[in-house]
Amino acid sequence: MTAGIKTIIYPVKDLAGAKSLFNTLLGAEPVMDEPYYVGYRVAGQDIGLDPHGHSRGMTGPLAYWHVDDIEADVKKLLEAGAETVQAIQDVGGGKLTASLKDVDGNAIGLIQPA
Repeated sequence: MTAGIKTIIYPVKDLAGAKSLFNTLLGAEPVMDEPYYVGYRVAGQDIGLDPHGHSRGMTGPLAYWHVDDIEADVKKLLEAGAETVQAIQDVGGGKLTASLKDVDGNAIGLIQPA
């Protein structure tokens, strides 16, 4: 079902401030730097800053499990008791994401690389 957690997205209110902090923390410049998303790739890990995350219900960082078949995995998780927070969506270039919450309200992110 999964290749592990390889992506963590942080909702941010001050994108410029968050970018400065993460440049320092990661010792790297972003590989993607747009007004709608700033992304880093460090040591095989993708770190993202989402200035729209709070408006989409994110209350903190969200770890994304990388999967091969997001539709099948979302279906399995829903059947196991999870609830949809964000339906499957294409976030660009064919990369698909979804977020759910488990029976205790914990956030679960899924990502299917393009």
